[in-house]
Amino acid sequence: MPPLDLTLEISTKLPSFPGSPQPRFISWATNKEDGYNLELIFLSSHSGTHIDAPFHFVEKGVKIDKIPLRRLVTDAILFKIKKRANEAITKQDIIEFENKHGKLQPNSTLIFATGWYKNLLKKYYFTKNPGISISAAKYLVKKKISLVGIDSPSIDLGSDSRFLAHHQLLNKGILILENLCNLEKISRMHFKLVVLPLKLKGTTGSPVRAIAL
Repeated sequence: MPPLDLTLEISTKLPSFPGSPQPRFISWATNKEDGYNLELIFLSSHSGTHIDAPFHFVEKGVKIDKIPLRRLVTDAILFKIKKRANEAITKQDIIEFENKHGKLQPNSTLIFATGWYKNLLKKYYFTKNPGISISAAKYLVKKKISLVGIDSPSIDLGSDSRFLAHHQLLNKGILILENLCNLEKISRMHFKLVVLPLKLKGTTGSPVRAIAL
């Protein structure tokens, strides 16, 4: 399989999570005046396709620059499971997946493909998105998963203002990868995932370039 981009394009038109800033590109130098072109980039550390470090919700959690590369270049498991607005991925969904494909092993990377990213430009993209239930989050903690990803803006349901799944996963050091796209184009259940955040010292997360190999 040729490299497949799983990353949303960051532009001034990229929808942002409610309360987060809209990306901006500010001209700083031009070829005409300075001999080169250069821009300033203004955006959230959680804009577009991004990864959450535990520090995002855990005061003494690991920060993005301290995450080892071995957790970001992994053999991932793709779980294609269509979900509608405000519909949760449940513990039972995961158990049924295991019964069919084998038990999830410790330190696995699990990626949920719900198809929700196709609603990116809809007004309800951030408020009605599917996510994982609290029981599913607890089950993934029990399974000692390393990284959980999803093609929606949050691992939590859009209706969950308490971010319960975030708290469950990040408190146990499980990384969260959000706003993926193009997962339906992956034909295999197992694939190589490369997730490269910027090495931003002391931050809660970073936009990433995520690709499937």
